[in-house]
Amino acid sequence: MSPAEEESSLPLPERWPRASKFALSACAAAVAELVTFPLDLTKTRLQVQGEAAAGPAVPYRGMLRTAAGIAQEEGVWKLWQGATPAVYRHIVYTGVRMVTYEHLRDSVLGRAEGESFPLWKAVVGGVSAGAIGQFFASPTDLVKVQMQMEGKRKLEGKPLRFRGMHHAFLKILSEGGVRGLWAGWVPNVQRAALVNMGDLTTYDTVKHFLLLNTTLVDNSVTHGVSSVCSGLVAAVLGTPADVVKTRIMNQPRDKQGRGLLYKSSMDCLIQTVQGEGLMSLYKGFIPTWMRMAPWSLVFWLTYEQIRRLCGVTSF
Repeated sequence: MSPAEEESSLPLPERWPRASKFALSACAAAVAELVTFPLDLTKTRLQVQGEAAAGPAVPYRGMLRTAAGIAQEEGVWKLWQGATPAVYRHIVYTGVRMVTYEHLRDSVLGRAEGESFPLWKAVVGGVSAGAIGQFFASPTDLVKVQMQMEGKRKLEGKPLRFRGMHHAFLKILSEGGVRGLWAGWVPNVQRAALVNMGDLTTYDTVKHFLLLNTTLVDNSVTHGVSSVCSGLVAAVLGTPADVVKTRIMNQPRDKQGRGLLYKSSMDCLIQTVQGEGLMSLYKGFIPTWMRMAPWSLVFWLTYEQIRRLCGVTSF
């Protein structure tokens, strides 16, 4: 058998390992995103509620009342408003970050199979993978955030900005150019770096710690425990940057694509703390955590099982 014939007879995961891992992680992320999306919408609404720079304060309703209010005032299906660009975003974001992290971990940082992996190396890998993945996915995240706010604009008597996801892309592109699609990318990338330092780093570190130091084996129990830890750490590290990112992305802009409320992510951070207090940086923390925990659980369990069924080694 010639080398070409031998290569063509190999399973797809062995012929195209990175492309296969990209596709598998994207599938798992799409499932997790659809299951937990209402909590993401609730979190976004809470983060812009009472925004000092935007005008008079809006009464706080809390997570459950906000979610119930959206369902009652706008319709149950509005809890999934913006889900399509969110799924597109995760196909790009999660696919890139997972492939990048594994490449950095195994090829660049040199993790040896069956040995402990230094925490600082896992942190470097997680931060780098999150930043790279989010940079590529930033336009879809911008559309998701702005579409999530359309229901609120309708209730306030304001005209809707978009007719749908593709119209949102085109309108943002026409008003701000290609650069406008990356509005808010700096706090977006900062948040993703912190979240992945919590998510990827914690999951990988906890999982391999359990495998090396306890009687647990590489199964759903180990994956579940690791994912719960990663969701909590990611929420704690990522919420402040997420608040800033959401406000930067949701603010109105002039014809040149410049924000009318905040000059930069640092300006947004300062205005938020001065106008609303330090704890305002943790607005939406409960729904963020309540979303990240099940999202992380669904994603990692699905991803590990899909890898196993497709003949790819465990993460």
